[in-house]
Amino acid sequence: MCGRTSCHLPLEVLTRACAYRDRQGRRRLPEWRDPERYCPSYNKSPQSCSPVLLSRLHVEQGADSSERVIAPMRWGLVPYWFRESDPSKLQFNTSNCRSDTIMEKRSFKVPLGKGRRCVVLADGFYEWQRFPGVSETQPYFIYFPQVKTEKSDNAGAADSPEDWEKVWDNWRLLTMAGVFDCWKPPDGGDSLYSYTIITVDACTGLKNIHQRMPAILDGEEAVSKWLDFGEVSTQEALKLIHPTENITFHPVSSLVNNSRNDALECLVPVNLLVRKELKSSSSSQKMLQWLATKSPKKEGPKTPQKAESDVPPWSSQFLQKSPVSPKRGSAGLLERWLKREREEEPEAKRPCTE
Repeated sequence: MCGRTSCHLPLEVLTRACAYRDRQGRRRLPEWRDPERYCPSYNKSPQSCSPVLLSRLHVEQGADSSERVIAPMRWGLVPYWFRESDPSKLQFNTSNCRSDTIMEKRSFKVPLGKGRRCVVLADGFYEWQRFPGVSETQPYFIYFPQVKTEKSDNAGAADSPEDWEKVWDNWRLLTMAGVFDCWKPPDGGDSLYSYTIITVDACTGLKNIHQRMPAILDGEEAVSKWLDFGEVSTQEALKLIHPTENITFHPVSSLVNNSRNDALECLVPVNLLVRKELKSSSSSQKMLQWLATKSPKKEGPKTPQKAESDVPPWSSQFLQKSPVSPKRGSAGLLERWLKREREEEPEAKRPCTE
C-alpha cells in the first residue's frame, strides 16, 4: 500500500524536475493548472492535495495528448457518481487501488476506461515495517536511486543557490501510476479532481518491510505511455503496472508517524540501535545534501546526466531484524550526520571542498 508521501519541492523546481519531450521530440516543461493549490510538504497523507501529471488533452479540447500539465489533486478518489455533498463521507478507502482488481471495481474501472490516467509525483513514499507480536513499527523512506552527476560530485561544497540548482534539477522524482476522476457536488459548486495510487505486490527488496508497494513507472517511456491515453490503449497501459526493483530506502524517525508533523526530520536517515555503525551509500549522501539546501532562487543551465548509476545495492543493510526503537531526530541531526559521513569517507570519495 501507499499511505504517506513527501513532496516538498518548491513549485519552480518541481516543474523543472518534470521536463519531458513531446511527440515532435521538443524538450518541454509541463504547464500548471491551479498552482496556488500546491502546498509542499514532507508528510502528505490521504485527503491532502498533491501534484499529478496528466495529458493536456484532459483539460484542453483538441490538444496533443503527448503534452502534459501538472495539477494539484485530492489524494483519495471521489467517484463521479458519489451523491453526498461532503466527499469525506465516502464510506470506503480510495487512496490506493489494487492492480489485480482495478478492472472489477466501478470506482476505478470507469475513469480508467475514459483514459483518466495520471502520474503522482513525490520525492518518495513512507512505509512501516511491522514486527510479530508487538505494536511498534519502524518507518522507512523509499525513493528512486539517484544518478551521479558532474555537479553532485561537488555538492558538499556548493554554497550558492546557483550551484545547488543544478543538484536539485537532477534529483529524480518518484513517478507513481494513478487514476483520477472528476466529482461535481450535487448541490452545485466547483468540481473536485481526485486520484488514487495503483499498488502491486512488493518487489523483493521491500518484502521485509511491506507486502505491497505503489506501481512505479520507471523511466520516461513508461511515464509517456501511461499518460498518452490518446495513443496508448488501456490494455497496453496496464502492461506497465508491475513491481520494480529500482528503488532504495533508509530508516527514518517515528516523527513521521503523525501526519501533522511536517518537517525536514521526517526524511533524515536515523541510525538504528541494531547496528553500532551505519554507513550511508552515495545515494543516501546525496539525499542528505539535497535536503540540507535552501530553495533555489533562479534557474540555472541543466547539467547532463551520466548514464551510469553510482548507487550500490545497499538498502537491505538498513532493514531492522528486531523491534528496536530508532533514535529520535533533533534540530542538529542532519548536520551531525553529514559531518560524520565526511570524516568516515576515504579521502578519494570525499566531496571536493576547494
